[in-house]
Amino acid sequence: MSFIWPSMLWLLALLPLLVLLYVWLLRKKRKTTVRLASVQVAKLALGSGPGWRRHVPPLLMLLAIAAGLLAVSRPTATITLPLSERTIMLAIDVSGSMRAEDVKPNRLVAAQEAAKSFVNNLPREVKVGVVSFAGTAAVVQAPTTSREDVIAAIDRFQLQRGTATGSGIILSLATLFPDHGIEIQHVTGQRNFPGSGSRSIQQPDKPEFTPVPPGSYNSAAIIMLTDGQRTTGPDPLDAAKMAADRGIRVYTVGIGTTSGETIGFEGWSMRVRLDEETLKNVSVLTHGEYFYAGTAEDLVKVYNSLSSRMVVERKETEISALFAALGVMLSVLAAGLSVWWFGRVA
Repeated sequence: MSFIWPSMLWLLALLPLLVLLYVWLLRKKRKTTVRLASVQVAKLALGSGPGWRRHVPPLLMLLAIAAGLLAVSRPTATITLPLSERTIMLAIDVSGSMRAEDVKPNRLVAAQEAAKSFVNNLPREVKVGVVSFAGTAAVVQAPTTSREDVIAAIDRFQLQRGTATGSGIILSLATLFPDHGIEIQHVTGQRNFPGSGSRSIQQPDKPEFTPVPPGSYNSAAIIMLTDGQRTTGPDPLDAAKMAADRGIRVYTVGIGTTSGETIGFEGWSMRVRLDEETLKNVSVLTHGEYFYAGTAEDLVKVYNSLSSRMVVERKETEISALFAALGVMLSVLAAGLSVWWFGRVA
């Protein structure tokens, strides 16, 4: 806990003075008590006496004052708050290598089942959009709160050739920020990939854009799942820079073989390798996180972990009102006990 006005904490030094004042008043009251002829007569006059209860209301008032002084210092604390609005874009690889069966029953089916479970575990007010990418990227479901529409879109995945991880990120950004004029072919500084035939095209004229700190936009996030390395399209690090400039966190999930493996089906074969280094760099640039899922069970655990952190945020918040409320409650309690026990406000 920290304080916006820490200099006001010096007021807490008044508390020992109040304690000394209370002790002085007790002694003064004791000296002015009428001296009776005998101790026995004094006992009969005083009865059993209030005992320890006489000190409880003053103690509660002292604590109430302390709470009030802390409130004046404007304390802040980092607390976890539910997000009132949230949009999550799922960018999922549908390249041919997702047919591989090293993740049972195969990578695509495992990814679909884990993604559907993730969607069902989210609060109903969270919007979910879906982007599929292979050689190109496509929005298969615009952000919506309808879980049935999202699950139907995930079930419609069709395998294609190529892996354009950068396109998946950029199209997700374009969906989240439709007014920013984001287009895949307009990535500034796009780096050519051998054999892809891509070329660098400068950003066209568009409304002025002011970058924000990475990870600062808390109303949306991108979760990207892939099992291979980029073979075409924009560089994913350029796409990650675009996401970082907009404050969007990109959580990357790697599935499949990290060392490289030749996968064959339908009469042709291809060499695939999970590019973990790039996925980690994407998550670092955007202040997201990288996860590796080697099995279907691992993938489910990853999505379960993500679902718990997608709908809350940790935020430094002023909590002066809590201390002020505590002070009021202690004051009311002190007054109530005093009236109950002694018939007056002590």
